[in-house]
Amino acid sequence: MAQTIRSVAILGGGFMGAGIAETASIAEFDVLIRELPDYIDGARTRLEKSLEGAVKRGKLDAEQRDAALARIKFTGELTDVAGSDLVIEAVPENLELKLSIMKGLNEIVSEDTILASNTSAIPIAELAGAVKHPGRVLGLHFFSPVPVMKLVEIVKALDTSDETITTAREFIARLGKHPIETKDRAGFIVNFLLTPYLMGAVRMYEEGFASREDIDSGMKYGAGHPMGPLQLCDFIGLDVLKAVCDSLFEEFKRDEYATPPLMKRMISAGHLGRKSGRGFYEYTQ
Repeated sequence: MAQTIRSVAILGGGFMGAGIAETASIAEFDVLIRELPDYIDGARTRLEKSLEGAVKRGKLDAEQRDAALARIKFTGELTDVAGSDLVIEAVPENLELKLSIMKGLNEIVSEDTILASNTSAIPIAELAGAVKHPGRVLGLHFFSPVPVMKLVEIVKALDTSDETITTAREFIARLGKHPIETKDRAGFIVNFLLTPYLMGAVRMYEEGFASREDIDSGMKYGAGHPMGPLQLCDFIGLDVLKAVCDSLFEEFKRDEYATPPLMKRMISAGHLGRKSGRGFYEYTQ
């Protein structure tokens, strides 16, 4: 029998965490964002700007925006998430950081609290191994930008219970998202298929085979993609993509998952894509 989720705690108020929080609050869940104290104001501003944008686009009216903001609380203390029915960690893709958070949650929340990770590549089983009652641990992989993208990958680890999966599917449906279920292996469904395509485009550009514009135009106008692969790399973030590549290569040892040298150099130079103002293209605010 599925649990009833009423309250959600999001660990991390960055781009992904704020997007998950916004989506959950619009769906009328009570939301708590736990962020480091120095970054709480930034997370609040990010949410306010995003919701204001939704009003301008006609997705929400002012009353709905204000109600959604009223359902979101902020804290700098991890212990404050103790009363939440569902905790979703959305911190950076760093295994040690995620493991430390899971170990901390193990001492704070009840054994009935569902623990989810928004990781795009880290094995859920490894995170579940850090807590008691691993049957309540799963992956909920949202896609960026969360308020717009409809897909959520539900990742079932070795010990994840059927009840946890059922509860997760009902939660995702209440968010207005489309859930797909995958087993726990690096890349899950989407990144397992997407990463070789993106890295192939990077190698093509690296070798001088075609210009960045022609590579992107080829896939936009020839394959019907909404944006080209190099544009998509910039949108995702080259550092995020490298973390996915590293995880996939570690698990499968296949060349198509290796990070191309050009992308490594770009990351070292701080050219991370749209978020840094420069990647394969240049961006201005």
